[in-house]
Amino acid sequence: MSKTTVKDVSTEPEPSPERTAGAPRAEGGSRAFGLLLVITGVAGLLAAWVITLDKFKLLEAKVAGKTFTPGCSLNPVVSCGSVMESKQAAAFGFPNPMLGLVAYGIVVCVGMSLLARARFPRWYWLTFNAGTLFGVGFCAWLMFQSLYRINALCLWCCLAWVATIVMFWYVTSFNVRKGFLPAPAWLRGFFGEFTWVLPVLHIGIIGMLILTRWWDFWTS
Repeated sequence: MSKTTVKDVSTEPEPSPERTAGAPRAEGGSRAFGLLLVITGVAGLLAAWVITLDKFKLLEAKVAGKTFTPGCSLNPVVSCGSVMESKQAAAFGFPNPMLGLVAYGIVVCVGMSLLARARFPRWYWLTFNAGTLFGVGFCAWLMFQSLYRINALCLWCCLAWVATIVMFWYVTSFNVRKGFLPAPAWLRGFFGEFTWVLPVLHIGIIGMLILTRWWDFWTS
């Protein structure tokens, strides 16, 4: 009986012993991995762009003595305006989406480079992984602030969270399987076949937190 396995989107044919014997080496991801980075980067870039535009409109309305309500402010819980006006929306002294415009743009560039069959050295992949780790950590902080301090959700922020989580786990998977991050054989095997489980579980936990945080509102 033959056994069929499902390959992860970031996999490529395993390198030959002759190729892996020398170090340092450059590695490139599959076209599917490059496409995933482009899609998640564009999703995050779109979210950052829309939030930035709405932030400008909000500030212009304040200067003119008017009120501006973002289109994604649907109810007391899904209220983008409340999130944009919070102090957490400028964690580094400037609007958070400005950071996203740069960071997600870099992700798109890396994805496009992989589609063009570019190869990068270990230090590049580890730096990229560190960037996605910072991104997912920052998103985790923003999620906590949104759920338990601001008490409101921004749909565009949620899109950026999902995009960041997916790219983080797949970039981490790539580095583990290529040996750029030290890991036991069983973990490399897990990442090779079941990387998708981790972002699904991660996003599912966030979804449950959102559901339980406003359970009375969702069920009323």
